[in-house]
Amino acid sequence: MLETASRYIRPLKSIRFIAGLSFCALALLAAACKSDYQGGSTRQIQPGNSKAARQVKTARVEETPFGETVTANGTLAAFDQSTAGVKVAGRLSSISVDLGSVVRRGQIIAQIEPNDYKLRVQQSEAALSQARARLGLSPDGTDDKVSAEQTGTVRQAKAQLDEARLNRERAVRLVEQGVVAKADFDATDAAFKVAQSRYQDALEEIRNRQALLAQRRSELALARQQLADTAVSAPLDGIVQLKRASVGEYLAAGAPVVDIVRMNPLRLRAEVSERDAGTVRFGQNVRVSVEGDSKVYIGQIKRLSPVITQQNRMLMVEADVQNDGNLRPGSFAKAEIVTNDARMAVTVPNNAIVTFAGIEKVIVVQNGKALEKPITTGRRSGDWTEIIAGVNVGDQVIVDPGNLQSGMAVEVVQ
Repeated sequence: MLETASRYIRPLKSIRFIAGLSFCALALLAAACKSDYQGGSTRQIQPGNSKAARQVKTARVEETPFGETVTANGTLAAFDQSTAGVKVAGRLSSISVDLGSVVRRGQIIAQIEPNDYKLRVQQSEAALSQARARLGLSPDGTDDKVSAEQTGTVRQAKAQLDEARLNRERAVRLVEQGVVAKADFDATDAAFKVAQSRYQDALEEIRNRQALLAQRRSELALARQQLADTAVSAPLDGIVQLKRASVGEYLAAGAPVVDIVRMNPLRLRAEVSERDAGTVRFGQNVRVSVEGDSKVYIGQIKRLSPVITQQNRMLMVEADVQNDGNLRPGSFAKAEIVTNDARMAVTVPNNAIVTFAGIEKVIVVQNGKALEKPITTGRRSGDWTEIIAGVNVGDQVIVDPGNLQSGMAVEVVQ
């Protein structure tokens, strides 16, 4: 029985020993946790670990002349557009431009084979020399003036007329004296009249030759002009929009070679609603913006339609817009026509506005910390934006705030 009791006592001692060890371990863990917590608290209150204030620049919300505007949508078009074509028929021997080439007015851009037209010039020169020779002029001269009375044909007819006149006068006196019969006088009188007719024919022949000389001179000028027209030149300053012909192609007179557009200035064609049409005037400034370009371009109203389109009740206006090379004809454009320059507006710089999730806001400085303020914007210009609500004149807004958020410490620097 004593052996049985001892078997039960030994396990109980083991259990009490293990429980004692567990209690000691828990006590040590609690002490360690307490020590760590106190150390952490000590680190939090150490000075010099706080974040430094962020330096920012600010701009003052101001009331500036912003002007009343009328908004219109339109399209940019080339100021001028022309097709350079050949004036004479022939085979295209060369072309020196292609799509996008910049050309100047009068620049040679293509050439028709000129050999046929050189031969025509030589032929016309020979015909002109022949016409000059028939008038008694030197073949190579340039002065076509000639007196009909000085030509050999007219001088010969004039001599025959003078002789016939003297014979007739002599016959008249002889008839009066009764020496010559009346029949002989009639023959002499007829010869005089024939001489008059021949003289008149000689004058007409010389005038005809003079007219033929003028015709030959014109034909030579035309042949030379056709030879010059074998060179195709640019009709205006601009850029090649489309190449229409290739080397070796036979072109008829008037066939197109290239299309050229004038890029500066551009025409803005926009439609203004009937309600706003009365405020639009010639000479008003226009602020133009296009998709994909943050720059605002300045134009001026130059042309207004005299009528309002009946189908849509819109007034067509045209403005000339200066192009620095970034604008392209055919682009969709948004225009703001400034109808009143004297109107004042509350404005902030464009780089002070932050947009997130479709909400526009600015960040102001209040008690050394950043404070976000939602705003309602209106019109925009190149550097400024009109503020309809959200801030007041005199407030200081942070420019280029980046990722600055409300509550962050800031320091304003100049």
